[in-house]
Amino acid sequence: MNTLIAPSVLAADFANLQKDSEMLNKSQADWFHIDIMDGVFVPNISFGMPVLKAIAKHATKPLDVHLMIVNPDQYIETFAALGSAVLTVHYEACDHLHRTLQKIKSCGMKAGVALNPHTPISVLESIIKDIDVVCIMSVNPGFGGQSFIEETYTKVRALKALITEKGSTALIEIDGGVTNKNAKQLVDAGADVLVAGSYVFGAEDPMKTIEGLKSL
Repeated sequence: MNTLIAPSVLAADFANLQKDSEMLNKSQADWFHIDIMDGVFVPNISFGMPVLKAIAKHATKPLDVHLMIVNPDQYIETFAALGSAVLTVHYEACDHLHRTLQKIKSCGMKAGVALNPHTPISVLESIIKDIDVVCIMSVNPGFGGQSFIEETYTKVRALKALITEKGSTALIEIDGGVTNKNAKQLVDAGADVLVAGSYVFGAEDPMKTIEGLKSL
């Protein structure tokens, strides 16, 4: 499978979201990665439903929505109605993860689970076959532009081994600090989806930067 590239809209120009959305439509990007933060689960607040609705109006590619919020269950149907194709919740925010994943799927979305840097892969052993996407946080969630955590490579290899062992079809997504310096190593370790924010939107030529990641 070709590596999927999911530019993180959190790093886009919020005053020109339509322009940046149209750029992503024309680029070789595969998904729009959209971080929803509540200021409780993570120490930052990003955009909410109205901005997601505005992005969805212009996006021609799947919306990969990453909920960094407490009590994600109460919003699942809302995010489905707003056009989310993939809805990712944090393992650390879900008391009843299996039920949450079933609800996401029942609303017609792919179900993702994100793991914070300190959370071991082993917590997913009993549920990996129910997950469509595992998002490994390679920075501490909450802010863009952070440095990549090197231990991520080990986690990716461990997750790949678990997916293979259990016969799961889950994709491995990496979120945080992804650049051309580590992208190939991540793919070689087993990553399927690369989220890149500052690296893409801070580039002189974002479309060419996406093309570079796609060709690795």
